Amino acid sequence: MLHSEVSDEIVHEAKRRVLEGMGLIVLHSGHYSKLFKALMGTTCSLNWRESTDKERVWTVAPGHPVAAGLPPHFEIPMEEMYGEPFGIPEPEELVFISWFTGGEVFRSGAAWKRGNGRVFYFRPGHETYPTYHQPEVQRVISNAVHWARPTVRIPDTCPNMPPLEPLPPDPEAAERPTIGHR
Repeated sequence: MLHSEVSDEIVHEAKRRVLEGMGLIVLHSGHYSKLFKALMGTTCSLNWRESTDKERVWTVAPGHPVAAGLPPHFEIPMEEMYGEPFGIPEPEELVFISWFTGGEVFRSGAAWKRGNGRVFYFRPGHETYPTYHQPEVQRVISNAVHWARPTVRIPDTCPNMPPLEPLPPDPEAAERPTIGHR
């Protein structure tokens, strides 16, 4: 399914669930999905090249839970290149940076909190290469799932709350306009 074929209603519902506490892992070209763009509030555009680049993924936040059990760097023998600039907001936590044989670099593992939910973007994974069979890539995805798991669900509501104690009388209340208030 193309990104453009996902209904706005589904995007709205998924975004609401993330804001309420659901985690989201976005892989590879999911950077251009309607949902990721809606959560980031940016274009999420980038440079790319479909080729046989080697990708060296550097772990730049070794203490982050998504990096647990990973070496200082690992290599993916053949991969599609993604390069900067990457039109995302500044990551709250940058976990991985990639270098490609063509000389490009890319923020390839980035984390954000959106509302009560966690979002992790991981770049590797072009469909024509066996990237997802590589143990380090599988470890990143597994770690990301554990990191982003929901810990709370706080529904997005805006209720009119009754006072906990009686309020003092307000003799001027009836004279005040209520336009814009409910």
